[in-house]
Amino acid sequence: MTSGENVVSVLEIALHETVVGYLAGYRDGRTILTFSPDFVSNESRPTFSLITHPAFPRANAIMAKPWAKRQKLHPVLSNLLPEGALREYLAQLLKTHTDNEFELFAYLGQDLPGALVATPLEPEAIPDYVLGDEIKTSATRSTVQDEKKRFSLAGVQMKFSMREQDGRYQIAESGALGDWIIKTPSTTHKHVPLNEYTAMRLAELAGVEVPDMRLVELDKLENLPEINLPDEQYAFAIRRFDRNDGARIHMEDFAQILVKYPQDKYRSANYQQIGRVLYEYSEDGLGDAQQFARRLLVNILLANGDAHLKNWSVIYPDQITPVLSPAYDIVTTRVYMGDERQFALNLGRGKDWYESSMDQFEYWAGKAGIPWRAIRPHLLETMERARSTWPDALKDLPMDDSHKEGLMEHWRNLRPDFQLAAAK
Repeated sequence: MTSGENVVSVLEIALHETVVGYLAGYRDGRTILTFSPDFVSNESRPTFSLITHPAFPRANAIMAKPWAKRQKLHPVLSNLLPEGALREYLAQLLKTHTDNEFELFAYLGQDLPGALVATPLEPEAIPDYVLGDEIKTSATRSTVQDEKKRFSLAGVQMKFSMREQDGRYQIAESGALGDWIIKTPSTTHKHVPLNEYTAMRLAELAGVEVPDMRLVELDKLENLPEINLPDEQYAFAIRRFDRNDGARIHMEDFAQILVKYPQDKYRSANYQQIGRVLYEYSEDGLGDAQQFARRLLVNILLANGDAHLKNWSVIYPDQITPVLSPAYDIVTTRVYMGDERQFALNLGRGKDWYESSMDQFEYWAGKAGIPWRAIRPHLLETMERARSTWPDALKDLPMDDSHKEGLMEHWRNLRPDFQLAAAK
């Protein structure tokens, strides 16, 4: 008789109807992802993660052995799960611990970020090479996917995947993919939806590619779970770029690409690494590096200190080749953090907004292996756009007045390369 601690459930992991492998979750907390031999040998396989792309160094060696972890999933999978309040809500719903990542992943497996789908298997359907005959006798089917409403959105903030119909938004039922991310107001910080909407609109004016977005009155949101909401009027809505008319588009963030857990999203990596990956592997390497540099500068100008690894992503429109995703989660964080003055990650020689200059970007480009002559004109154009459009635009955008004052003070304190003047 096999001991109870070896009881195991297995999920089939598929991508665009191609079986990637099998994720086994044991009662003692171990998780093991075993790749399908057919997937590994397929040179035209869809890209599960950039580290498994045929052009990535040692991709086949990375998949040759199972990815075994204790309690947590491998970072490529762990980063698909929510953090913070939404994770706590789901753990309470499932009556499990927030660290039980296999159970959370199994529950959310039909509507994960990107295009991965995780489906529970009956014991008899588990391939012999995944568990072996002895352990297979203790296999049991996971039943946590029986609930109707479930989705995963990575990140800390409370947010929901919803479908829009006639100006109203509902959490998508099982089998129907949400096409909007709805971020409800924060109980900790005031007017975050107005802040994010304004920051994203200013970023767009400076040449940053952004998805469709809007402010939505809270009474237009239907069937929200019982959560605490402040006395504010609007939620922030942004169209999902990993969904297209009910189809899934695969994506991954840079915590996944660089194999870092969410708790490491502010450390152990830098913007040079992200720039180098985009330049070397993206379909339009130079174009994406130029857009990345533009966004880095815009984050300085908007006093956004939260552009960590999980707030940069690639998508795979052709299922194989990465492309820098549209921007998201751009917020003027300094108005909430008081004396904040730093990037989330290191840029070139440092992290301080108020010491940043064109020279720092030139150093960053050199370290990332990107030609400075191709980056500098895009930074100059970004500054020209911001200086010519932002001061007047800010007056009409819905950011809270005290936040507008804080942003304009930030503009005045930047070094001459990046200073902006407020509108008269």
